Amino acid sequence: MIASCLCYLLLPVARLFRALSDAFFTCRKNALVAKSSSPQVDGDFAMAPRGPDQEECEGLLQQWQEEGSGQALSTVSEGLFVDKGVAQSSLALLMDNPGEQDAASEDKWSSRQLSDLWAAENLEEPFPEVLGEEPLPEVEGPMWAAVPVQTGPQYADCAVLPVGALAAEQWEEDPAVVAWSIAPEPVPQEEAPIWPFEGLGQLQPPSLEIPYHEILWREWEDFSTQPDAQGLEAGDGPQFQFTLMSYNILAQDLMQQSSELYLHCHPDILSWNYRFANLMQEFQHWDPDILCLQEVQEDHYWEQLEPSLRMMGFSCFYKRRTGYKTDGCAVCYKPTRFRLLCASPVEYFRPGLELLNRDNVGLVLLLQPLVPERLGQVSVAPLCVANTHVLYNPRRGDVKLAQMAIFLAEVDKVARLSDGSHCPIILCGDLNSVPDSPLYNFIRDGELQYHGMPAWKVSGQEDFSHQLYQRKLQAPLWPSSLGITDCCQYVTSCHRKRSERRKYSRDFLLRFRFCSMACQRPVGLVVMEGVTDTKPERPAGWAKSFVEEDISEPEPDFPRTVGTIQHCLHLTSVYTHFLPQHGRPEVTTMPLGLGMTVDYIFFSAESCENGNRTDRRLCRDGTLKLLGRLSLLSEEILWAANGLPNPFCSSDHLCLLASFEMEVTAL
Repeated sequence: MIASCLCYLLLPVARLFRALSDAFFTCRKNALVAKSSSPQVDGDFAMAPRGPDQEECEGLLQQWQEEGSGQALSTVSEGLFVDKGVAQSSLALLMDNPGEQDAASEDKWSSRQLSDLWAAENLEEPFPEVLGEEPLPEVEGPMWAAVPVQTGPQYADCAVLPVGALAAEQWEEDPAVVAWSIAPEPVPQEEAPIWPFEGLGQLQPPSLEIPYHEILWREWEDFSTQPDAQGLEAGDGPQFQFTLMSYNILAQDLMQQSSELYLHCHPDILSWNYRFANLMQEFQHWDPDILCLQEVQEDHYWEQLEPSLRMMGFSCFYKRRTGYKTDGCAVCYKPTRFRLLCASPVEYFRPGLELLNRDNVGLVLLLQPLVPERLGQVSVAPLCVANTHVLYNPRRGDVKLAQMAIFLAEVDKVARLSDGSHCPIILCGDLNSVPDSPLYNFIRDGELQYHGMPAWKVSGQEDFSHQLYQRKLQAPLWPSSLGITDCCQYVTSCHRKRSERRKYSRDFLLRFRFCSMACQRPVGLVVMEGVTDTKPERPAGWAKSFVEEDISEPEPDFPRTVGTIQHCLHLTSVYTHFLPQHGRPEVTTMPLGLGMTVDYIFFSAESCENGNRTDRRLCRDGTLKLLGRLSLLSEEILWAANGLPNPFCSSDHLCLLASFEMEVTAL
């Protein structure tokens, strides 16, 4: 009876001793790992033993057993008090630094005493004899470790993360900056690449042992070897090839105004210095010939982006949003590949017009490709590049359509040739509309019947069908005073100008010499003797008034369609919006963790008939052909990388990149 009670009392004590002993062993071995001079763990936080000195480890364990082997339980009746004392002293041991503990104040228990306690309960011995234990052989191959971001003085302005955390006794692990990785083999130090931007400092983002680009791997999809819709292989004859990138780089001011959207991000990766370095490396890596940017903060553009891009060989044009907004759009091109013909900024704000009271803007450039002289007397058609950022508000589809109508009218004016046709066009930007939405279909198909459509449905970003009141689109969508037809053309572009000026005879002009208006003294006229002090006298028989001819050109009267808008630019999308391998939707941004596509690159290519239907993906490219594109990612892959932004992608959007080819014709 007494023996059963004693065993019952000693059972929780033995379990506590086992847990504390495990923790003690782990704590002391981690201390050894921290003190080790192994180059594999120097400066790194190792979550597993990384090869500490074996002799030092055995010596420390031998000393621990010898000091604890002389202590034993005094009496069984003091078991409860021993339990309490051991727990308190062992807790203090684990909380403090093991290397600084006073050996006299610690309660240490040998493995033999613990074995006796477990034997009283007829259990197997939980711990083997430490000294008799063979050292574990060192496993060949990689070992798992949590490797933090390596930092140094050259990254002082970037994401400063706490390295050497064992010396500081505490390190908060953040999933955005720590990744599980197979520890790499030691490699010789390589020379750091020279930072090409003078005066900007080395703001390169730190390299990760498990780089995010292995998770966010994007493949290049090459179409150059595929036959076109007419069955012709690409590469017949001389061609002019170029690449274009469209990228919403996330203005810092807008990010700070909507900080609740980026709570999942580590604060260090949201700093502009870190993001700027990442963006510049992305531009350098892909090296596009034309760069179209949205959400470009004005001060960052003039102080950092424009000088850096100029050093990379770009000529840049920038248009800030109207009003008090601090960001805008930029289009950059390489003057070694193109020559600027004209640049046309577009403002959507119209004072006094409620439909167009927003501050969004666009930018349209007309570029002339430069061909090598070795090709002789050849010519290439000019290229129209249009970049815009449309209103975000999902409820105001009417505003989005009106802004897009103005933008397409400007593109139509810039790209129109003398014979009435259009040169090749590339239209890109953040359109804040999802694929197959009415706005997307309008750009791709060239026609939209909007009358009676709920305004929220235009962009397809959110579903407001449950709301009682819904704004619906009415025809006409915009007033005639805007000067834009329902075919998205300026009124002056639809009417032929007069071939010659009106000719006035001398007799016709003299008829106005003594008219009523000419005989009246103007208000505020200074009286000068002999000059303005006389009043003209009308000759006798001169009529006071006469029938004046209407010499003003009449305002053109253009017809308005009922609830339908159109355009004739023949645009199609570079991307298909579904990943070919998995069939999942492509994603260009992840607001609040919800992946969607709102960024696009459209290019001019006439659709061709495919059986009984018109397939917009089979296009007769004419003078502009799609050669390849940088693949997008799925929502699941971005979730695995902690969404956007992350340490590798410094914007809440993914960049879009495409390669094109233009025909070169002999003169």
